[in-house]
Amino acid sequence: MKKNGLLAVIGLLLPLWIMAAEPEQGGNMPEYGNWKTFTTKDGLPANKIYCVRADGDRIWIGTSHGLVLYENEEFTTFTTEDGLAHNGVLSIDVSQMTGDLWIGTLGGMNHYSGGVFETYNQFNSGLANDVIYSVVCDGKDVWCATGGGAGHLDTYSGEWAIYTERNAPMHEPWTYSVCAGDNKIWIAAWGGGVIEWQKDKETFRDYVDPDGEMEIDLLPDDGVVHDITTAVSYANGMLWVATYFGLSRYDGNHWKGYFDHDSGLASNFINFIRANGDVAYMCTDEGLSAFNGEEWISYKKNGNAGQVVYYKDGKSTTKSDATSIAHEFTIGVDFQGDDIWVATSYGLSRGTRIN
Repeated sequence: MKKNGLLAVIGLLLPLWIMAAEPEQGGNMPEYGNWKTFTTKDGLPANKIYCVRADGDRIWIGTSHGLVLYENEEFTTFTTEDGLAHNGVLSIDVSQMTGDLWIGTLGGMNHYSGGVFETYNQFNSGLANDVIYSVVCDGKDVWCATGGGAGHLDTYSGEWAIYTERNAPMHEPWTYSVCAGDNKIWIAAWGGGVIEWQKDKETFRDYVDPDGEMEIDLLPDDGVVHDITTAVSYANGMLWVATYFGLSRYDGNHWKGYFDHDSGLASNFINFIRANGDVAYMCTDEGLSAFNGEEWISYKKNGNAGQVVYYKDGKSTTKSDATSIAHEFTIGVDFQGDDIWVATSYGLSRGTRIN
């Protein structure tokens, strides 16, 4: 199948989310349990949860029907009537410099400060596209991945920069995720692998699957496992890359790929990834997987109960849990002290660390 043909087919999948003895557990591999599910019955405006972001004692939640604040065990919803650019909220980040909220929606980007929403869109700013899949704060800079390229806003000067296939090594302008770290910005470019922006040199570098094979990863560990990248996350010197065909990690020198048939990854279809210290958390269509480079823990459902699957050194075992994540189709994850929050296609979950 030609590359463009496959991209068109894979593109149809995107609305899915917009709609033996137990292996010894390492000390830096946390396990979560005592799950609690929140739905419209508890005060959420919708059960489709796109993203979740912890902000101290507050939890910000992006849903298909508005932005939600969870604080003091109460939900408060903000919609377009309050100034939100669009009720479909896909991404949230909190500026470490100012504490302000930056919100990516299906109809533009919002800056929320002092109880007021400021909207950026294609008509009133240098934003590349109004569909904002990912937003990240990096000091005074705000980066966003959009359906029309990556955008960069200098909040001090108010100046915008747009990066597309015209001025960056991208296959096409559709970008899906962005993250920051180590004086670099990484962009997940649909069909173009990962684009690295080196801030001090102001130069780009791209990472793609060198074998050029779109159906499978022909040569193991030769680069990112697939050019269809869906999310990026960086922590502790490690770049983690999610695709719809498996997981990659990059230590700055070597790439390593992981797949559901030869690791503890719940599914190759990865919607989102967030690294927390040495552990990466992959939101897939068949559960939430955690991996620290040596061992895996995956959280799944089994009817009304849960399943926890451990994998290490080629061996796996499963235990039952009386509680579970809200749904196996997981879309977002973040951390608040000893708690983990998981956005799913049918409800929001909170788990508590149990080891």
